[in-house]
Order: sequence, then structure tokens, then C-alpha cells
Amino acid sequence: MKTKPENDTELRAKINLETARLPWAELQRHFAQGTVVFVSAELDLVDVAVRISHDDKDSIAAWMGDGKLGKVSDAQAQAWTEADAVLWTSVVHPFILVQPDKGALH
Repeated sequence: MKTKPENDTELRAKINLETARLPWAELQRHFAQGTVVFVSAELDLVDVAVRISHDDKDSIAAWMGDGKLGKVSDAQAQAWTEADAVLWTSVVHPFILVQPDKGALH
């Protein structure tokens, strides 16, 4: 039986250890390839990464419907470029999930 995303402590720990802060400038090439996904500051980045890894379609669809998860927009990319932003990142192949610091530029 497959582990439920909320109970997958091994994957959660692995993703947490691989989460890092990166300057937006280092992510722009991936943005141009369409692989950078915005995660709202309202969500837990590690939880989102775990649920994407488990293909939790219901949670993903709900977050996308609420505008809390989706491809990074041109406006977001421009704002992060102008602000020389540093974002929290997590890789869930083929995507790079990005999240502004809580309270930082959204």
C-alpha cells in the first residue's frame, strides 16, 4: 500500500534537507523553460513538494484553483528581477517550486 503524502516522513525529511534559498537570477533560465512553479506563502513549501511527488491531484487542483500554486507569471518574474529577490526553492522533477520569504515580495 502506498503511503499517504501526509504520512511520508522519509520523503518529507529528504525534501526539507534539499530545500534552499536561491537568487531569482539563478532561476531565470528555468523560468524561460516553463519549469518554475510559484507556491503561495500561505502554503508550506515542503508539504506542496511532497504532495506533488505523490501526484495528489485533489490538493494540487484546489491550490491552483485558489491561485496559490501555478506557473510563475511574467509579472512575478519581473518583480523578482527588479527586487533582486531570493526565494525558497524545492526541486520536484521536472519542476522547481519557488516561494517568497513569508512577508517578503509576493
